[in-house]
Amino acid sequence: MLALRGSYVALVTPFTQDDRVNHALLRDLVEWHIEQGTSGLVPVGTTGESPTLNYEEHEAVIETVVKAANGRISVLAGTGSNSTREAVHMTHHAKMVGADGALIVLPYYNRPSQTGLINHITALNDVGIPLVIYNIPSRTGINMEPPTFEKLSHLENVVGVKEASGNINQMSEVVMVTAGRCAVMSGDDALTLPLLAVGGTGVISVIANIVPNEMASLVSAWERGDRAEALRLHQRLFRIAKATLSLETNPGPIKEAMTMLGYDVGKVRPPLAPLSAENREKLRAVLAEMGLL
Repeated sequence: MLALRGSYVALVTPFTQDDRVNHALLRDLVEWHIEQGTSGLVPVGTTGESPTLNYEEHEAVIETVVKAANGRISVLAGTGSNSTREAVHMTHHAKMVGADGALIVLPYYNRPSQTGLINHITALNDVGIPLVIYNIPSRTGINMEPPTFEKLSHLENVVGVKEASGNINQMSEVVMVTAGRCAVMSGDDALTLPLLAVGGTGVISVIANIVPNEMASLVSAWERGDRAEALRLHQRLFRIAKATLSLETNPGPIKEAMTMLGYDVGKVRPPLAPLSAENREKLRAVLAEMGLL
């Protein structure tokens, strides 16, 4: 069973200068995260630019990460879609190539009802791979309500939730209504510690692309009862998260930060645009101030 604790990294998808997936660097990133104490890898999510990968690229990224991980670290593959048929197809593929689980972003744009969400996840449950439901209303236009989480938490293969509503009250309620049947992980880096305090189990993190050891250390400090160290790390990572994730749309700032730190992960794909010169300098200044440059 997928162990949904600690810090999972929402992996960027690195591109070459001619805009192809950089599989060699992707393999290097897997090794780096294993060395840094990351608990799990989440390829082809929002941060992995899944909306602009074609089917072949999407599947190839999952396969590369699974093969590179080689059972040493959990792989939770992004396979969600606003089409149930497409999500089922992608989830079957993730299962076939050996992913440990699938991250299912809720259907975007077409905005199904709560009943539609239940039917969607129920169809994916039948694939037979552990599922983590990803609730991010700011991206999808819909919010999965806590009573819906409660119903879905009884399905055999629904094992976790990535809660990115930004609402700590809702996150707390999701922890309560799922009653330990599902792990509840933060989808907001800045809310990792608050969610741990109300019963969450960890984070699926964007900034772990640049500070993986510190994010993993925050969760482990909390779990061993070192509240002072957990708070210290929260306050430091809070500043990094606000600086990198508020400048422009993710994953633009985090990819720029990785390049500044020596990982040439390439540019974001259109319609996303590279950071403006002004924001690039703001990012560089924060990275330097935090001792990362």
